[in-house]
Amino acid sequence: MEPLIHGMILAFGLILPLGVQNVFVFNQGAIHKKFTNALPAIITAGVCDTILIYLAVAGVSIIVFSFEWLKILLFSVGFLFLAYMGWVMWKNTPEASANQVKNRFSARRQVAFAASVSLLNPHAIMDTIGVIGTSSLAYTGYEKWVFTLACIVVSWIWFFALAISGRKIGQIDENGKLLKRMNQVSAIIIWLMAIYMGYHLYSFLN
Repeated sequence: MEPLIHGMILAFGLILPLGVQNVFVFNQGAIHKKFTNALPAIITAGVCDTILIYLAVAGVSIIVFSFEWLKILLFSVGFLFLAYMGWVMWKNTPEASANQVKNRFSARRQVAFAASVSLLNPHAIMDTIGVIGTSSLAYTGYEKWVFTLACIVVSWIWFFALAISGRKIGQIDENGKLLKRMNQVSAIIIWLMAIYMGYHLYSFLN
């Protein structure tokens, strides 16, 4: 019971802050008329988190980050992608018209963006390693699997809840003005994260 509760609390603590991944999943729930159309983003984010959590518990990701050149490469790609992602979110302003369809991400684009914001986010990866990976060391055998599964399940529930919340707001906001402002706020948050990542990249290179 202890590893189950521990895993659930830990996972909630890590995913609750407003990150790029959360912003993207929420927005996809908000801009699509049908909830099922946002499933590619939800499922991709859930699968990516499942992989990261498993690698953290298995200790594989710690080995990856022991290579300085790989860390620099990951931060470089992450910085460029977040800068681009912020620009896309800023331009993606839903309107209450037929043009709204043009602003919706296709299933393939949702998968690509969700995977990118999940796997190209060094801070998220290091948080997973440092918190979930380290915490899992307290358990062995069956208890470690319970702990890991608890973290994964909470992650999936959270992504579905985010998309559902976005869907509800999208239904209330009939003229698209609120979603437009939310997209712009999301873009600013993403750009700030890109700047923060760029600062860390600068620190690595100097």
